[in-house]
Amino acid sequence: MSGWWDYLEEQTRQEVDASVLGDRRMTAVRAVWEALRPMDLGLREAEQVVHARYAALGDRVRYSRPDPLDVPSLAARATAFPGRVAGVEALWDGDTVHDWFVLLVAVLERPAGEGHLATVHRGPGGPGPGTVAAGAGRALADHLGVPFRFDSPDVPDDGSPRGRPRVP
Repeated sequence: MSGWWDYLEEQTRQEVDASVLGDRRMTAVRAVWEALRPMDLGLREAEQVVHARYAALGDRVRYSRPDPLDVPSLAARATAFPGRVAGVEALWDGDTVHDWFVLLVAVLERPAGEGHLATVHRGPGGPGPGTVAAGAGRALADHLGVPFRFDSPDVPDDGSPRGRPRVP
């Protein structure tokens, strides 16, 4: 671990460890970054400090369960949004912590907008997040009788155009 941890006050260390133990990675990164930013700590270095805390705390970390991707769970989330679901869309996103992942969203007609359904990360072995998200999104869209859109299921691309899912 870098020497940055040694510069944190004890209260901040406890806050960071509590966040890590609860698998709240971004909260922990923010605490480190805000505390050490006056010392020119960058966001990437803050992420590395937190990554080292995950390693140090090991099996004590209570990792969050992945979002459920079965049709009944996704349908329950979709129907809980205000208004009518007009489609289901899958979008690539990524960050330096999780690499590439896919967001499944419900495209809402009225009020216009979208609602988050699930985040699909790369799992150990098995198909990639694009394949998994495409299967779950298509199954949900079929269940709801709405179109599904995923412009780049095989290659991460966070620059794909957004819009209403196309009717197949």
